[in-house]
Amino acid sequence: MAEGVFAHLVASAGAGALFEVESAGTVCYQSGSCPDERAIRAAGRHGIDISSIRARCIHDLDLEQFDRIFVMDFENHRDLHDALEGRPVSLHMMTEFATSEAGAEIEDPYYGDEAGFDRTLLRLMESATGILAAMRVECGFPDQESISASAIDGQDDGDER
Repeated sequence: MAEGVFAHLVASAGAGALFEVESAGTVCYQSGSCPDERAIRAAGRHGIDISSIRARCIHDLDLEQFDRIFVMDFENHRDLHDALEGRPVSLHMMTEFATSEAGAEIEDPYYGDEAGFDRTLLRLMESATGILAAMRVECGFPDQESISASAIDGQDDGDER
């Protein structure tokens, strides 16, 4: 769900080319599995299609290729910290950038009901929005409104006028 939400937000912001978004689990027995149908429905209610995403294991990724890794709970934070083995990759709780409950865990809705998937999706959206805003400030890329305004004004072609 997190991969789908963040990829959707960066694409909607016109910043898709600036990010490589991937997700992976620390428990690897589900590698290759489709998302839970409840997750697909929750994301779909917000116009996000996660049906093509497949589960991966962190051991199948070159963790050094990432600038930042975001996790949803303390156990995964610890597991990723150990897996990074001192590599220079910035590790964060996903909610570190949320406006509410910053640094808190995001619930795993798997053993609950469909409403849990909706709650998790909303927490992911809030967190991903905060991450994107922080990256926008840190990296200096414009927001979608600025991109649209400069295109309308003819200022996106690099010509000095």
